[in-house]
Amino acid sequence: MARRAAVTIRPPLALPGQRIGVMGGSFNPPHDGHLIVARTALRRLRLDQLWWLVTPGNPLKDHDQLAPLDQRLTACRALAGQDPRMKVTAFEADLDSPYTATTLAFLQRRCPGVDFVWVMGADNLAGFHRWKDWRRIAATMPIAVVDRPGWRLKALASPAALAMQDTQIAEEFASTLATRRHPRWLFLTSKLSSLSSTDIRSGR
Repeated sequence: MARRAAVTIRPPLALPGQRIGVMGGSFNPPHDGHLIVARTALRRLRLDQLWWLVTPGNPLKDHDQLAPLDQRLTACRALAGQDPRMKVTAFEADLDSPYTATTLAFLQRRCPGVDFVWVMGADNLAGFHRWKDWRRIAATMPIAVVDRPGWRLKALASPAALAMQDTQIAEEFASTLATRRHPRWLFLTSKLSSLSSTDIRSGR
């Protein structure tokens, strides 16, 4: 069996009462756009921590060009830098399921009393209705969607956004999202970066 020395198989330390954002993705590779999303979430949601959850592989994507997990972990740690609030983890690799709904349910059981927020870019909201058990994800913890260039209109007009419109709150209440009863979600405007992992891999 291949050795996974670099993989963190336990979630980072989380204490009751803390506000923690969870930003999942393949990060293949990570780039400044991811960093903008992370920093925006930390600041606007008033989080104590922001976890970069590096996944073994997105079930909806082709894995042919997927870099090894330890390589993506190293790249995320380098990008996140020395900010002690940012934690890079790959504990999902040790779970029996690759699906976000299962991962978030695990976190709720493992870390009672922690106020989690699922953080994702607007590009993910556009296809959120294709995720397995996406409604269960929305019911498990609040969701913060951070703007990405070219995706705002597509995201807000997506099937998932329209289905969840009654639970959307204004971004002026971002600082309270973590402690609100869910399902609740909001859309955050932010500085935009045109970088994408797909373009970087293709050399564009």
